[in-house]
Amino acid sequence: MSTTETELASLPPDAARRLAELEGQGGKPALFTSDLSVNEFLLVKEAGFHPRGLVFGSSIYHIGLQSRTWKANKELDTLTQAMYTARELAMTRMETEADVLGADGIVGVRLDINFYDWGKHAAEFIAIGTAVSAEEAPGTWKNNEGKPFTSDLSGQNFWTLVQAGYMPLGLVMGTCVYHVAHRGMGAALGQAGRNAELPNFTQALYEARELAMSRMQEEATRLGAEGIVEVKLIEKSHFWGSHVIEFLAIGTAVRALRADHVIAQPQMVITLDG
Repeated sequence: MSTTETELASLPPDAARRLAELEGQGGKPALFTSDLSVNEFLLVKEAGFHPRGLVFGSSIYHIGLQSRTWKANKELDTLTQAMYTARELAMTRMETEADVLGADGIVGVRLDINFYDWGKHAAEFIAIGTAVSAEEAPGTWKNNEGKPFTSDLSGQNFWTLVQAGYMPLGLVMGTCVYHVAHRGMGAALGQAGRNAELPNFTQALYEARELAMSRMQEEATRLGAEGIVEVKLIEKSHFWGSHVIEFLAIGTAVRALRADHVIAQPQMVITLDG
C-alpha cells in the first residue's frame, strides 16, 4: 500500500519541503539525516541498507476523563484507547514520511510523550527514527501490510538480526490503563507490621500486564511474525495519580527471510595434544 494523497496532505508544508531536500533534485545526490551513532550507521550500511532520512510523526491528543470506583480493580477503556490511538497517529505519520522517501523501513524508532503547561490533559505523542532503503532488492522488505517495517532495534542489533537471516516486520505494542483499587482501612490495619502478600494489588498488576502483552502479541500475529524481540514493559502513571497506571508492552516483530531458514550453529573444534 503506497502513500495516499490524503496522507501526504496531512504532513505540514515544512515537513514536505524537508523531505523533498532529502530526496535530491537536479541530479544532485540525496542528503541523508540520521540519529544513528557512527557505529550504528556503519553497521546499518554493512547490513545492506542506506539511511534516507530522519523521519518522525507527532500527535497532540486530548486525553479524556473516566470515572472509576475507589474499591474496584478495572481497566479504564477510555484512557487505554486514547493512549493507543495517539501513538498510532504518530507512528502512521512517521511511516508516511518514510514512504515519501521511498524507504523500506525505519530503524531505531523511539516513542516519547511530552506534557506541556498549557494543557494538563493534553500530551504530544512523538515517533521518531531513521528511514532506510535496501541497497539490493528494494521493496521486498516491506511488511505484509505493504508498509515500511518499523523497529526499535539499535543499529548493532539490526545488523545482528539481518546477519542471522531474519527481518523486522514492525514495532508492535499493547497498552492498558488500569485503576488499582485502594485497600480498605480494615485490611491495611490488619496487615500492619507483618509480612503478607497484598492479593488485590498482585491481581491488578498481573491482569494489567497480561492485557498489554496479549495485545502486543495480537499485533505481531497480524503481521505474520514468528516472534517478538527486545520486548519492554513500561509502567507510568503520567498525571493520573498513583492508583492509575499505564502498562505498555512494546517490541519488534520478526520473521525469517526464508521459510527453510536455520540459524547456523558454531562448530566445536577439538584438538588433541601429542
